[in-house]
Amino acid sequence: MKIPFQIDLSGKTVVITGAGGVLCSSFAEALAQTGAKIALLDLRFDAADAVAEKIRKNGKIAKAYGCNVLDRQSLTEAKKSINSDFGPCDILINGAGGNNPKGTTTKEYLFPEDLDEEATKDITTFFDLDPKGIEFVFNLNFLGTLLPTQVFARDMAKRENPLIINISSMNAFRPLTKIPAYSGAKAAVSNLTAWLAVHFAKVGIRCNAIAPGFFVTNQNKNLLMNPDGSLTPRSEKILNATPMGRFGEADELLGTLLWLCDSKASGFVNGIVVPVDGGFSAYSGV
Repeated sequence: MKIPFQIDLSGKTVVITGAGGVLCSSFAEALAQTGAKIALLDLRFDAADAVAEKIRKNGKIAKAYGCNVLDRQSLTEAKKSINSDFGPCDILINGAGGNNPKGTTTKEYLFPEDLDEEATKDITTFFDLDPKGIEFVFNLNFLGTLLPTQVFARDMAKRENPLIINISSMNAFRPLTKIPAYSGAKAAVSNLTAWLAVHFAKVGIRCNAIAPGFFVTNQNKNLLMNPDGSLTPRSEKILNATPMGRFGEADELLGTLLWLCDSKASGFVNGIVVPVDGGFSAYSGV
């Protein structure tokens, strides 16, 4: 991987949750090139370990840790291991998140005929959304950001130039149809980012977020692409609303990531959510 510009994070410990995924694995690889020690946390240990092994093969420092971001004890155990292996966290990237079909409606709009419960047994309307599914999505995204912050930020407050980067979404700016749970959860992440920036200001922890537009990941690939690689109808709508007319590439998030991680470049930047979306949030549709 070739990063867009070089910064020096030598001696820093970077903790990344959701590190086995497409976007956060690219974050891990890029930050390893800055000299940082990378701790990759993921519920899927094998996925994180594969990324860590790739980083080590390139002569950099990384280690994977199996961890559940919704389990405080799991996070605490991971922190103990990381502190022993690398030292306390300097930069925390809260990348764990996702959606669930139980928090998703079948249709984009509610039509009058959808009010007939007998006729709509085979679809999920707003009225059929499973509270447990909504709770799962909200917890994964919001509590999955809050709990790692609780566990790691106490040590971070004693470090030099500590930083938290949360991963929000375009859904936080403009909620997408069919996925109210995910949209609401990511809006909560953006709000928490601003709240943490204020709350931690006196102990020197900056907190910002990146809001990716549409990138093809393992999570959304089946929604965006047909088995033959062609676009789904939903993808067509997305790209028609993205002025640049394409999906983003994971590497295109790295410039924003490195800028936020460099205290010399962004040391007075605090409490913002940076869209990286090909113009999606700027386009009104006309």
